[in-house]
Amino acid sequence: MAHASVSAALEAQKKFQSWFNEWLEQGQKKVVVRVENEESLLEIYSQAVRLGLPCSLVRDAGLTQLSPGTPTAVGIGPAPAEVVDKITGKLKLL
Repeated sequence: MAHASVSAALEAQKKFQSWFNEWLEQGQKKVVVRVENEESLLEIYSQAVRLGLPCSLVRDAGLTQLSPGTPTAVGIGPAPAEVVDKITGKLKLL
């Protein structure tokens, strides 16, 4: 999850400087939610891309139990909470 949040934040820093700066100044809030399956994870990522949000899809390197390339996490934002909530608002906290 850390990989996803850092990657998304770096994208925001490049493309959404004002969102990044506000997030940085306000304490770097992070919320971790869960999905039930890989299909749901990929759908969350697709929705973030369609909305033009800074986001990152992490795929496992395959060094442990998962096969190489298995999607394991999505990072979204920093972005306005009301926009991110359109995608993640109904998901349960991890």
